[in-house]
Amino acid sequence: MKYIAAYLLAAFGGNASPSADDLKKILASVGAEVDDDRIKLLLSEIKGKDLTELIASGREKLASVPSGGGGAVAFAATGAAGGGAAAPAAAEAKKEEKVEEKEESDDDMGFSLFD
Repeated sequence: MKYIAAYLLAAFGGNASPSADDLKKILASVGAEVDDDRIKLLLSEIKGKDLTELIASGREKLASVPSGGGGAVAFAATGAAGGGAAAPAAAEAKKEEKVEEKEESDDDMGFSLFD
């Protein structure tokens, strides 16, 4: 990922086709280790391609990737269809949430601000 970031920094900085040396300079400026093979692989994969098209195709691919919270809920819903074991796990999770709320709502900590 750091090699892609270095490439993007160079490209957005005005260098239309950054070289391996350009990427090495950027990575060295932040003290990152450099692997020449990875830089060569990245440059060979990007060679001759438009950067904006690569970013657009990457966004399309990422749009199909599930992200954010609720992953456990989705897993529990799919698991319930398969064997019914997810329902007790979901109920147990709800109980744990209620217990945590009670502990957090403790306003009196045993002393007053004006004692």
